[in-house]
Amino acid sequence: MNKGGRKRPPPPSNPPPSNPPKTQALNQEDEFLDEDVFLNETLISEDEESLILRDIEQRQALADRLAKWTRPPLSPDYLAQSRSVLFQQLEMDYVIGESHKELLPNSSGPAAIIRIFGVTKEGHSVCCNVHGFEPYFYISCPPGMRPDDISHFHQSLEARMREANRNSNVGKLVRRIELVQKRSIMYYQQSDSHPFLKIVVALPTMVASCRGILDRGIQLDGLGMKTFMTYESNVLFTLRFMIDCNIVGGNWIELPAGKYKKTSKTLSYCQLEFDCLYSELISYTPEGEYSKMAPFRILSFDIECAGRKGHFPEPSHDPVIQIANLVTLQGEDQPLIRNVMTLKSCSPIVGVDVMSFDTEREVLLAWRDFIREADPDVIIGYNICKFDLPYLIERAATLKIVEFPILGRIRNSRVRVKDTTFSSRQYGTRESKEVMIEGRVQFDLLQVMQRDYKLSSYSLNSVSAHFLSEQKEDVHHSIISDLQNGNPETRRRLAVYCLKDAYLPQRLLDKLMFIYNYVEMARVTGVPISFLLSRGQSIKVLSQLLRKAKQKNLVLPNAKQAGSEQGTFEGATVLEAKAGFYEKPIATLDFASLYPSIMMAYNLCYCTLVTPEDARKLNLPPESVNKTPSGETFVKSDLQKGILPEILEELLAARKRAKADLKEAKDPLEKAVLDGRQLALKISANSVYGFTGATVGQLPCLEISSSVTSYGRQMIEHTKKLVEDKFTTLNGYEHNAEVIYGDTDSVMVQFGISAVEEAMNLGREAAEYISGTFIKPIKLEFEKIYYPYLLISKKRYAGLYWTKPDNFDKMDTKGIETVRRDNCLLVKNLVTDCLHKILIDRDIPGAVQYVKNAISDLLMNRMDLSLLVITKGLTKTGDDYEVKAAHVELAERMRKRDAATAPNVGDRVPYVIIKAAKGAKAYEKSEDPIYVLENNIPIDPHYYLENQISKPILRIFEPILKNASKDLLHGSHTRSISISTPSNSGIMKFAKKQLTCIGCKALLREGVHTLCAHCKGREAELYCKSVAQVSELEMLFGRLWTQCQECQGSLHQDVLCTSRDCPIFYRRKKAQKDMAEAKTQLDRWSF
Repeated sequence: MNKGGRKRPPPPSNPPPSNPPKTQALNQEDEFLDEDVFLNETLISEDEESLILRDIEQRQALADRLAKWTRPPLSPDYLAQSRSVLFQQLEMDYVIGESHKELLPNSSGPAAIIRIFGVTKEGHSVCCNVHGFEPYFYISCPPGMRPDDISHFHQSLEARMREANRNSNVGKLVRRIELVQKRSIMYYQQSDSHPFLKIVVALPTMVASCRGILDRGIQLDGLGMKTFMTYESNVLFTLRFMIDCNIVGGNWIELPAGKYKKTSKTLSYCQLEFDCLYSELISYTPEGEYSKMAPFRILSFDIECAGRKGHFPEPSHDPVIQIANLVTLQGEDQPLIRNVMTLKSCSPIVGVDVMSFDTEREVLLAWRDFIREADPDVIIGYNICKFDLPYLIERAATLKIVEFPILGRIRNSRVRVKDTTFSSRQYGTRESKEVMIEGRVQFDLLQVMQRDYKLSSYSLNSVSAHFLSEQKEDVHHSIISDLQNGNPETRRRLAVYCLKDAYLPQRLLDKLMFIYNYVEMARVTGVPISFLLSRGQSIKVLSQLLRKAKQKNLVLPNAKQAGSEQGTFEGATVLEAKAGFYEKPIATLDFASLYPSIMMAYNLCYCTLVTPEDARKLNLPPESVNKTPSGETFVKSDLQKGILPEILEELLAARKRAKADLKEAKDPLEKAVLDGRQLALKISANSVYGFTGATVGQLPCLEISSSVTSYGRQMIEHTKKLVEDKFTTLNGYEHNAEVIYGDTDSVMVQFGISAVEEAMNLGREAAEYISGTFIKPIKLEFEKIYYPYLLISKKRYAGLYWTKPDNFDKMDTKGIETVRRDNCLLVKNLVTDCLHKILIDRDIPGAVQYVKNAISDLLMNRMDLSLLVITKGLTKTGDDYEVKAAHVELAERMRKRDAATAPNVGDRVPYVIIKAAKGAKAYEKSEDPIYVLENNIPIDPHYYLENQISKPILRIFEPILKNASKDLLHGSHTRSISISTPSNSGIMKFAKKQLTCIGCKALLREGVHTLCAHCKGREAELYCKSVAQVSELEMLFGRLWTQCQECQGSLHQDVLCTSRDCPIFYRRKKAQKDMAEAKTQLDRWSF
């Protein structure tokens, strides 16, 4: 493995059993290269000597690389087990293995072993095998069941389990059944506890089997056939372990000296591997010193494949030709390792270790070795779970490289890939692949972006431009093979491109603080970090609920038994919007954390809910219960404090502390951790309400969620009444206040005064007055002033946002096309510029004229194509849509043209609407923008005017102008239209072209090439005009070309970028086309 195309020495077929420094192993191998092997120098030819010297040089180069790649060596006290091991856990799973003879001398047979992977503060990798923790769940104990009955029940259940698991080699499937005192979290109960049976089984997979038996019913002596309600039988085994051991995601764990055993036969590639009992683990709360982050190793990588012409790369046919890698330590700016592995020779790249190989097999094995030696804790990239990692695995299988897929931390354990479909109301439906690399977290930036941000496009180029103000050259897959088959320089260009694709995900990770935010979310919610990436919102709330329930000796029923008969409920109130353009300050009053506050104030929880039947039986005094506006009954906190209110109080109190610490913090890394923590606490608090209302969730309870929204509606209406009753001229105020809009947790108030500072004072007074009428902790706060304010309709408004009286902070919009993703860029720019002129410049006539000019440019075919591209998400296949949609039908047509490059489910599809026959539907007129550019297909300007521009523009101007439609959409600016005609489609395929006069466009007689007789006298003028036009277009194209060269990082190479998300791409293509046409016309003068 070395630079300059030299052949890499073959890797050892069997890796060493232990984990010694690899430089030492290489030096031991070099001992065989002594003088006995070389015989006598006089007997060796010059060519042989050269080969031997090169081999030694290669070995030394490899040793040097390995020394740079590997983690820091272990100190002697670690090796001697004379010290405690403190590490931050990052990943956790379990395997079925044999019981540990020393730790569990009385156990035998298969058992679940928890594997915790992490990193010490010195940067050493750890694998901790935890023994002795057993899976269990609960059932309610039948009345009158005696200890003898429990023994008989155990025998019956064991027999039924043995029938259901005939092929199991486990000795005892139901390990034991214990009688315990617990209480269900559902409904208010006056007694403290009831008898429950804790059923402990041998393996985690047997919980579901046992639950099924109990659900269907089991024969009991004296009780007949009996079915059982199960509790906490759907809790994942790793999550159950974390809850019982008080471990949260990403926290620090200690193994005390003398309490662990060094693994005699290491099963992992980690530097430290231990076995211990689960009871010996010490778990630290992530506060103070233990809130810090270990120096995780983060690998960002990208691969390039040589595809065939007209085909997207397929692992069964197309080779992997380059792999770029960047390894960074968490919290550091500069990469620890920066290299690229190339098939065939590659010219050097400054600051990059270029490794060239003769065969693809060598490239793949070198990357496998690199992964093993660099030992990343987190593997990141862009679309790596759906493309890069599966491609590498499948390609290695095609080449029959059986040793390649061992990329995880467990010896001889192969990476597994399976197709997945993730679907939720918040995130939509996405098809992907799950890549299981044991001991390493895969952090696919594409999936994270799709989950956390709403963007018009999720390509790496578009996302980088949005967040980093940085773009990359986007080389089409059809060009990659040409670069690969060129020379070392063209392969160098490809390597630079590949490195950029590995570099940008790392930049995004740092810029958006994903590691900090996700680790803090895992700490707050108590789930493993990988759960945050692969699962929805409910698992986070369930984890917190289970932890708090355990403290209170409560148990959770399975979802189907939660709450009463589930249905739908009325959502939040939105007060009728009084649309208009308000040129006086509008004060905004917001409820602080409204839904969490309601749940805390009225003690809304599973365990405080009183059923109608219990309400009659218990005869609770009215002063001890809350009757919600939706008709539900909950006991007050003096009778029983709710679990959910307690969780929310702790979350919000912790957020308050985190924000206070953030203000005091000086260290940038500490600030990043604290900011991630306060954000995680905020999101977690807001997720609790949604958890109760998710009818297909883990523990739905619509009595809670409907009560919350009913209280919210009541409070908004109460706030409106108080504001309009108090702030009146009768009460001494200058004007009568008017609530012009209210939305879920806020109201907009016009106090009638003109000064921003005075409006702010009245807003604070109103907030304080109204807050005094609510139960704590419900609080109304004055947050901001909108001035001026354009209120269009419900959930649609815009205004200048003021928090200080001196100057506005920003222009804020909601529900308007500046923030909507399903409009073309023209609409966004037009609306944004109009709002800027109306709100900031206060120039309404200028805004009107701006719209007229834009419409005229659109109709006259002067509009840049990039402004007309519409993007929409493809959430399911075409057959699953009930009606035909433009982007869906285009995706199908693109699939027929080239299935390899067609959009897939989960992608966003860019398209434009083209001119077609009269009456054609929009889905028949959608087309790929690149296809339109290449084939000179005319755009349908009237579609854009009527379906894209008119409604957004009229929404803005109707509150301002009396006749907005007449003024903006009709008039002289709409009477001229120009449509380009394609020369290669329709009847134009058969048309005979005839030259026209350059001056007046009159048809020229045969033999005349430039001007008609009438324009002959203007020959000099028209010639100069043609020259000037070519010169102008050349300058425009040159500027765009240079801009693209700067983006790709070289001013000396051709531009190959074909990024669909970059507006410069469309402008450059059009400028190139216009320039070619102008030159063709100029060439006519040569006759």
